[in-house]
Amino acid sequence: MNNIIEVKNVTFEYEDGDKKDIILNDFSLNIERGSFTVILGHNGSGKSTLAKLLNGLYKPAFGEILVDGISTLDEDKELEIKSKVGLVFQNPDNQLVASIVEDDVAFGPENLGHDPLIIRKEVDEALKAVDMYEFRKSTPHRLSGGQKQRIAIAGIIAMKPDCIVLDEPTAMLDPKGRSEIISTIMKLNREYNITIVLITHFMEEAVQADRVLVMDDGKVVADSTPKNIFSNIKLLKDVGLDVPQTTELLYLLKKGGLNISTDVISIEESAKKIYDAIHLEEK
Repeated sequence: MNNIIEVKNVTFEYEDGDKKDIILNDFSLNIERGSFTVILGHNGSGKSTLAKLLNGLYKPAFGEILVDGISTLDEDKELEIKSKVGLVFQNPDNQLVASIVEDDVAFGPENLGHDPLIIRKEVDEALKAVDMYEFRKSTPHRLSGGQKQRIAIAGIIAMKPDCIVLDEPTAMLDPKGRSEIISTIMKLNREYNITIVLITHFMEEAVQADRVLVMDDGKVVADSTPKNIFSNIKLLKDVGLDVPQTTELLYLLKKGGLNISTDVISIEESAKKIYDAIHLEEK
């Protein structure tokens, strides 16, 4: 298996005076190159801390994180690690630094020392990848929340990362903005083969992933395909998470006596399951 990220027995703790608050304890995880992984968890589960550890923004107290074989503890490789794993935050305003969109996208490659002659091409390609090329001369603060977040993602893409970690990138967006970002993420994974790690608490955003992990209290309590994860309704509710509306509907129908499976998550599949189950009962 070709892993882009390996988390090996990592412990991370915050220090508050004499007190230590352990967020992750002996935590291990591998992310396969080219995969689309979603990490779910309620607030305080440790998922945002994990996001910052994956590209070296935070350093583990114990254990090690390897990015393409390079330890995030190696200070001499700091820039190389950040160029391999880009990090997108919840609030796009915190990542936009320039007054013109194309200048903002160029900021990352310039800091990494990319050849000025190719930065123009990198910026244009990144903006096209997130369908924001026509806004290259615009002022970021005039854009919608979803458009700003796509610009923030373009700024990461321009640095040519192998992996992008997104820490609740849709939390501050309306449904349209959320849809734009999820479509962009799927496009980057499917068409550009960029490894995606999406951290979210919106269940519907995990439907298209290859793999879903559920975190609770700094630990992975479930790790499987979206179908398998969302069919385990009791586990999700026990850790304070909702389930997709389609799954919830099937669960309630089954609880009400309809002979129907709950291992589907798309609207189309759910509609067919309900139709088939009702017609089977009528026979």
